[in-house]
Amino acid sequence: MNSTKRNYRATFILDNRGREETIDQLLDGVKKVIAEVQGEVSAVDNIGKKDFVRVTDKKFTGATYVHVNFAAPAAAPGQLIERLRLNNSVYRTFIQSA
Repeated sequence: MNSTKRNYRATFILDNRGREETIDQLLDGVKKVIAEVQGEVSAVDNIGKKDFVRVTDKKFTGATYVHVNFAAPAAAPGQLIERLRLNNSVYRTFIQSA
């Protein structure tokens, strides 16, 4: 198995509606999932709450955006998306190679 890690930048849209957890607590959960797929987080940038350009739900017009830079094996982005797909606190996930 090749242990070469690549650098990625992920953008997460976090949804804490109806939850007692703060954005930082939700972000810690995302970091744990990144560690589970053998990723190492190098930087976190909390962009803050932004309104959506295209609103699909009138009751949910904006959310908190967070950029996370991490290094992980090539298979990690797909595994990360699959693990976060069922997580209700992560509304959207965008991963790009850095």
